[in-house]
Amino acid sequence: MSSTAEPLGRGLTCLLAAACAQAVATVYLAQPLLAAMALSLGVPQAQVGLVVGATQAGYAAGLLLIVPLGDLLDRRRLIVTQLLLGAAALLAVALAPGWVVLLAAMAMVGLMAVVVQVMVAHAATLATPARQGQVVGTVTSGVVLGILLARLVSGVVADLLGWRGVYAGAAGAALLMALLLAWQLPAAQPRACGDGYRALLLSTLRLYRDDRLLRQRGVLALLVFAAFSVLWSAMVLPLSARPHGLGPTQVGLFGLAGIAGALAASRAGCWADQGRGQRTTGWALALLTLSWLASAMPGASLLALVAGVLLLDFAVQAVHVTNQSLLLAGRAAMASRLIGAYMCCYSLGSGLGAVAASWVYGQWGWGAVCVLGAAISAGAWGCWCRQQVRGKPAPSHGEQAAGGKA
Repeated sequence: MSSTAEPLGRGLTCLLAAACAQAVATVYLAQPLLAAMALSLGVPQAQVGLVVGATQAGYAAGLLLIVPLGDLLDRRRLIVTQLLLGAAALLAVALAPGWVVLLAAMAMVGLMAVVVQVMVAHAATLATPARQGQVVGTVTSGVVLGILLARLVSGVVADLLGWRGVYAGAAGAALLMALLLAWQLPAAQPRACGDGYRALLLSTLRLYRDDRLLRQRGVLALLVFAAFSVLWSAMVLPLSARPHGLGPTQVGLFGLAGIAGALAASRAGCWADQGRGQRTTGWALALLTLSWLASAMPGASLLALVAGVLLLDFAVQAVHVTNQSLLLAGRAAMASRLIGAYMCCYSLGSGLGAVAASWVYGQWGWGAVCVLGAAISAGAWGCWCRQQVRGKPAPSHGEQAAGGKA
């Protein structure tokens, strides 16, 4: 798809950012509601993390099976179709009569939520090369806001209408966004890719073998989003219990502490455009590791936990935007496959982090959860440092004329 096929103005960029916020929110709506879901369905707290795990499993499947289609089909049609199917999945969650049906519906929500990555790839290919990192950062800011506001909105709505009301409202919002994008989003003719869908999927899998930059950035994504999910999946449990006893709305307010992550997302894209992606990554990973010192003290001070949330969200999103900006530079024709392959690492990390966090909390409490998160964060920082010591990191493909194989 040509990067100059359609001018990308500020209005369309903001619309895509808003659409990403709405779509990604569906993945995170459950986090402040886990305790209420467990009580409603009679599920032990040690198992309730499977709600997040099922969503992330669906998300991972969608990244491999659906997102690459953006390099083969008209992305506008693909985006609108996913939003409509996502609305149906959200309604199924709202009406789920039991635990098994709920998990299946949540997996379908995750499967359709990968529309976010199709929209990020679409925005990157519509932007001019000089503004690609900035545009990716702006659209990803919408993703960050969606993640953060999802917790607050779901908490407020749950206090008023219950957790099922949250998902009924999300279904209506997804339907409305589908209609708006069908009206406003420009279509674009994709370039022919291989011999069809099978060749497309195989080329996506081969990226892990052939693309060193993807491997490097994928490992970092897996680790930083595991740490991110460890915090947000387990934090609701101690905050809902004594001595804090916070309700869903109050827990959701903690999402506002991470609003700096949205600002970091936009600026990190600009830094990548200026050739400072590696430096940004190193500082962000160091900050991520240190953030757990503050998060480990919620019993002494909720303010310390707020500080930890702010630092963690800032660091994670800075790494995330830098990763995407470096991967997409100069590779518009394979943007969907690159994003899909990269985000599989993201989704795997998020799912593993959620399941591990709820289990560790059930066994040893919040202190052990913080040790787990700090260890994962330090591991990510160590991987980045090793890349620096062993030699020059893989360059972005804006610097490699034809380095990637598709």
